[in-house]
Amino acid sequence: MNHATSKKLFDRARKVIPGGVNSPVRAFRSVHLDPPFIIRGRGSRIYDVDGNEYIDYVGSWGPMILGHAHPAVVYAVRERVARGASFGAPTVLEIEMAEELCTALPSLEMVRMVNSGTEATMSAIRLARGYTNRKKIIKFAGCYHGHVDALLIEAGSGATTLGVPDSAGVPPEFTSNTLSAVYNDLASVDELISACGQEIAAVIVEPVAGNMGTIPPRPGFLAGLRERCSQAGIVLIFDEVMTGFRVAYGGAQLLYEIKPDLTCLGKIIGGGLPVGAFGGRREIMEHLAPLGPVYQAGTLSGNPLAMAAGLETLRTLKKENPYPQLEINAAYLADNINTLLDEHDIPHCCTRVGSMLCTFFTETAVQNYETAKTSDCERFARFFSSMLKRGIYLAPSQFEAGFISAAHSREDLDLTLNAVKESLSEI
Repeated sequence: MNHATSKKLFDRARKVIPGGVNSPVRAFRSVHLDPPFIIRGRGSRIYDVDGNEYIDYVGSWGPMILGHAHPAVVYAVRERVARGASFGAPTVLEIEMAEELCTALPSLEMVRMVNSGTEATMSAIRLARGYTNRKKIIKFAGCYHGHVDALLIEAGSGATTLGVPDSAGVPPEFTSNTLSAVYNDLASVDELISACGQEIAAVIVEPVAGNMGTIPPRPGFLAGLRERCSQAGIVLIFDEVMTGFRVAYGGAQLLYEIKPDLTCLGKIIGGGLPVGAFGGRREIMEHLAPLGPVYQAGTLSGNPLAMAAGLETLRTLKKENPYPQLEINAAYLADNINTLLDEHDIPHCCTRVGSMLCTFFTETAVQNYETAKTSDCERFARFFSSMLKRGIYLAPSQFEAGFISAAHSREDLDLTLNAVKESLSEI
């Protein structure tokens, strides 16, 4: 593949944008390449400025569950923008979105719209602290909840990709109330609650970890968190920014039948536009201003474009119900990749929940951050490069999930599997 134009654009970008990108993992540094610059997408495919075509398994990191440029979503945005992009005032679309979310997710009684997943988690934690009048929070190593100062402790996603799980510029006092537990390990949670349970406001968790690769919760893990939080008066927060409307229409909380106290959302509910939301029990949510003392605000929160795109996406998902076929297609792809890796005698661990999946290049069963980090990142980099030149666009990091959309056909999957076979022989 020729990437000459992308190379020129990347050189140009680095002169005016730190690292040439507006989000670190896009720089492709962990896979030792320069990134292609994408110019358009349709269905399961994206196209770069050099005319190269790729089958896309990133999907803007999850939200493009219907595929790129879905006609109904495109129409909704075009129709809406012609009437104004933003007012900083209430609109009917905000009510419709809130009603849709509260109907879909079992735990939501009220919801507040924001502009990103980071805003959602930041606001949910502030609300939990205000509701409980406690300071400390528990997060899990390898779970990424946005670039909030207090949460950049053993963060996953791009931080792990770049080998810097913590961040400069975050004073120690900003993270002094953040406690880190081990994902899928209730004993590590028990130790923290035993030591300072009366000080803990919230436990925040990705119910399916998606920022250290895809890691499913072990049986009993989420139920154990629910039980412990209920007993200790701790607010349980599910970060469903990635899993909401992805692993099931009602999110991971519906799939695993666990009700959190608060839920953070993003990605899909904007249909590809910037959006986030957090919501939960009415008695907690009513602590938000203007009803209560916990302040949270945003000029662009619930803006008409994001609401229009998101509502059309959710309504299409509900109408067409692609989830059974997504399950079939994702299982077909994951199972066959697993078989090909077995045939090539390459150490690996394949994980999947619904249409989220990941292949770790390790012989260790991956259940948490420490086991995820046993992966051979150099082998992944070679695999990534080999797949990219065969027209398969994967997340440029061993520690990110892959996503299948409703637009992926069986032909797409078979082309991908053929590329996997050739790439494994090459590496």
